[in-house]
Amino acid sequence: MAQGFSQPPAHRVVVIVDEGTNPFEVGVATELFGLPRPELGLPGPLYDVTLCTPTPEVRMNHGFFTLTGVPGLEAVDTADTLVVPGRPDNVVPRGAAVLDAIRRTHARGARVVSLCTGSFALAEAGLLDGRRATTHWRWADTFRELHPKVLLEPDVLFVDEGDILTAAGSAAALDLCLHVVRRDHGAEVANGVSRRLVFAAHRDGGQKQFVERPVPDVPDESLAPLLAWAQERLGEPLTVADLATRAAVSPATLHRRFRAQLGTTPLAWLTGERVALACRLIERGEERLDVVAARSGLGTAANLRARVRRDTGLSPSAYRRRFGPGGGEPLVS
Repeated sequence: MAQGFSQPPAHRVVVIVDEGTNPFEVGVATELFGLPRPELGLPGPLYDVTLCTPTPEVRMNHGFFTLTGVPGLEAVDTADTLVVPGRPDNVVPRGAAVLDAIRRTHARGARVVSLCTGSFALAEAGLLDGRRATTHWRWADTFRELHPKVLLEPDVLFVDEGDILTAAGSAAALDLCLHVVRRDHGAEVANGVSRRLVFAAHRDGGQKQFVERPVPDVPDESLAPLLAWAQERLGEPLTVADLATRAAVSPATLHRRFRAQLGTTPLAWLTGERVALACRLIERGEERLDVVAARSGLGTAANLRARVRRDTGLSPSAYRRRFGPGGGEPLVS
């Protein structure tokens, strides 16, 4: 799998660690962006990651530990991407130095990413007025009260506005950071990272962030076996009815299980998996548009173009030029 990958130019990710920051989101950012990726055959990490703090010593959430020995906020001036993790005391204003660092980083064109309630800091800095964003579902009402000009979407995993990306609850930070890796380096690299993490490679940002999953008092009804079966047959003309038949349930019951366990519909999941497969085929060097469409189960070249553009923001040919072997020539029909 690693063959064909080349080390990309260093992209500088800077993570602001403020007083009371949640360690989990800091860990997500350093794990996803900062660690070497030998499983991809790359000599180093995908990004150049630096932590920074507004003071020489910063206590993490509930004083669990103190972070010292990292650069000050001047580090944001070299960031290509700025990551702002969350903290639990969201009604307490951020320090002026932190807000200024966020504003000036965005003003010079860097990408800004918030994880969990880090969106409060972005809103306080004025970056989110009139824009779509999300935050942890538990804090949605508070967020609306404090920042009524923001177009809050409380029932999604993450929101990608291009230069500003916001994640919902803590676990959604993984989804958003994988989305960033996929956007920067392609589906094949993102899949390699997700396998290392033993984490789902593709959960669309529009999926629900909060899904009720009570401990069952009936035999296990996990969708995992069905999903694995379907992933091996994406090129076949699978339908929701086929999935229901395989699971030995009605389509209505299957729909309820997908909503309960994945926060999405069977059709949306199936389409997302097919688009991800199409992207991997393009990255691996397949040059014929009709072959990619057929092998991924997307059917026609027109449907492939529409779906890939919707999910990646790129046409299949542009995706190939960016992530294909050697830059790639345009795909042929």
